Amino acid sequence: MTVREAFAAQVEACAGLGSPFMARLMALIAERLASGRPVFDAMLNWQGDPSPNADNVPLRFAGALHALKLADKALREVYPPNAATDDVLWDAVLRAAVDHEAHVLSWLDIPPQTNEVRRAAAILPTLATLHARDPRPVALYELGASGGLNLRADRFCLNTPGGVIGDAGSPVVLAPEWTGATPPLALPEVIARKGVDLNPIDPTTDEGRIRLLSYLWPDQTDRIERTSSAIEIARRVPAKVSQGDAADWLQTALEDHPEGAIAVIFHTVAWQYFDRRTREGVERAIAQTHHPVAHVAMEWDGGKGAALDQSAPGDTEPTLLARVDFHGRWVDWLAR
Repeated sequence: MTVREAFAAQVEACAGLGSPFMARLMALIAERLASGRPVFDAMLNWQGDPSPNADNVPLRFAGALHALKLADKALREVYPPNAATDDVLWDAVLRAAVDHEAHVLSWLDIPPQTNEVRRAAAILPTLATLHARDPRPVALYELGASGGLNLRADRFCLNTPGGVIGDAGSPVVLAPEWTGATPPLALPEVIARKGVDLNPIDPTTDEGRIRLLSYLWPDQTDRIERTSSAIEIARRVPAKVSQGDAADWLQTALEDHPEGAIAVIFHTVAWQYFDRRTREGVERAIAQTHHPVAHVAMEWDGGKGAALDQSAPGDTEPTLLARVDFHGRWVDWLAR
C-alpha cells in the first residue's frame, strides 16, 4: 500500500467511527499530497508499511497537526469548531507542515498512541464480575498502557441497565449502548496500579496531556472532554507506567506483587501488536507466578467488535464475558 492509498483507506475508518472532519481531512491529503516539502517527502518515501494496520502514517500526521492546534500554534481557524473550505483547510495544513517542520517530522517518528477511556466500559464490569466470585483486593497490571488512564478505571462512572459501576460522582461518565445481561455492580479494592508500554506517555505533564489528546479526532469533543477529565484523575491517583517489553516487565512486576491480592493482568486492543516472543513471554509469566491471577483480554478475534475474555483464579479456560466496540461505544454482555 502506498502512502496515498493509506490516507484513502483511513477515510473509511474515520467516517465509520463518527468523525466526518477526519474523513474529509484524510481524503484531502490523499488527493493533494505531493513531493517537494520535507514533511511530505518523508511520508511519500516512507520506509515500511504506511497502512492504517501497520505504521499508520495517516494518524501520525494527523496527531502532529492536532497537537499544533491544541497548543494554539496553528490550524485554530480551520479546525473544529470552526469551518473552512477545502482550499483554505489545505493551505493551513501546508503552512503548518512548513512552519512547524521539525515538530511534524518528530511526530512522524512515533506510532500513534490512543488511550481510549471508553474501553473502561469493558474493564469495570469485568472487575465487578471477578469481585462477585472472589472478594480479595486486586492489583492492576496493564500491558500496552500508553498513559495509563484506564489503570484508574475504578475512579470512572459506568452506567449499566442494572445501575452504576464505579464512582457515581466521577467526571468521567461512560454510557455505552448496553445489550444482554446485567453484570454485578460492586468493585474490588484496588491496592496497586502498574503498567508498561514501549513508549509510555506521562499524563501528569503538559506535553503528555497534549500527546494523549492529539490522537483523538478534533470533531469528537465528547472524547476530548472525557479524556481530559481522565487526565485530571490521573494527576490525583498515582499509577506507574514503565517503558519496556510487556513480557520482560510482567515477569519482574509479578515478583513484587502484594501478597493476598489478585493480580489482574489486562490489555485492550494491544495483543495484536505484540510479537510472538512477547505473547509467549506474557503467557509464561502468568503460568509461572505463584500469585492468583485474572487475565483479562479485550481483543479482536475476527468477530463483531472485540471479544472480552477473562481467566479468573482457578480457571483452566478463559470465559467470554462480552463483545465490546473497539472504542467502547457499545457492550453486549454475554456472561450470566
